[in-house]
Amino acid sequence: MMDYTDRHCRFIHRLYSPHALLYTEMIVAAAVVRGDARRLLAYGQSEHPLALQLGGCDPRELAAAAKIGASMGYDEINLNVGCPSDRVKSGAFGACLMLNPPLVAQCVAAMSDAVSIPVTVKCRIGIDAREDYEFFAGFIDTVAAAGVRCFAVHARNAILKGLSPRENREIPPLKYAYVYRIKRERPDLQIILNGGVQDCAAAAAHIQAGADGVMLGRAVCQRPALLGELERTLIDPDWVVPDPMQVLEQVVVYARDQLRDNVRLHSIARHLHGLLAGASGARAWRRFLSEVAGRPDAPAETLLGAADILRRAA
Repeated sequence: MMDYTDRHCRFIHRLYSPHALLYTEMIVAAAVVRGDARRLLAYGQSEHPLALQLGGCDPRELAAAAKIGASMGYDEINLNVGCPSDRVKSGAFGACLMLNPPLVAQCVAAMSDAVSIPVTVKCRIGIDAREDYEFFAGFIDTVAAAGVRCFAVHARNAILKGLSPRENREIPPLKYAYVYRIKRERPDLQIILNGGVQDCAAAAAHIQAGADGVMLGRAVCQRPALLGELERTLIDPDWVVPDPMQVLEQVVVYARDQLRDNVRLHSIARHLHGLLAGASGARAWRRFLSEVAGRPDAPAETLLGAADILRRAA
């Protein structure tokens, strides 16, 4: 979710769900250790529970980055070995690490030794031609032996040769049976299912089939209200999903504070494009965000200029 789940996105998502575990973008461990970690890892207290997702392949560097994240109050450190992006491939980490389970085990062991909060792993079921269940189970066993108790599994293999990152989210077939089976055969592990979950019914069905939970990415970025619906369906049946106007009013207050720190309104507003997803007025709302809220000098109150669009869609 690089370039998606930044702190502004997470602020909006937290409005919809008080209990969902939110994740940062995948952040390269080297950038945390060698760069301005305070700026890079900054977040708002309302975002808890919050996991810091790291990318890297150097155990010592990952341990140092995990320690910095823990010192800043993150609730979990997640190592991503499932991302197939070109940037990840060129850096020799992400999904390609699945071909080297012992190295992944070394990384998570070093991270676990450095922090007292949970260290978890996000992975695929395989990579390129290695998509048999035995390969997947062997990877899980090797990494679990190093201390990891929770895996978020994107139920597709990653094809690094011939497919783009976007195609890797859609073309390789989903094999949910792998996820159900690994949970059934290793009941002491927490297995979170990821991939292709688009609505509450699918999420509930996966949990009924054995998954301990579900992880969603672009589905809730494209329609953030889905996160509120999941909160109500899976966690709190009394939860009232906020309507678009309620969300907008809170975002305006948040944006006022952020603009004082020289954040452009566009950096926040771009995460609101899905506020009316599937509703009348959605196109007019997106056009307003792009043409008006996207202006370099736009104040936070600019967002209220489209309040009538939201009210008509209610």
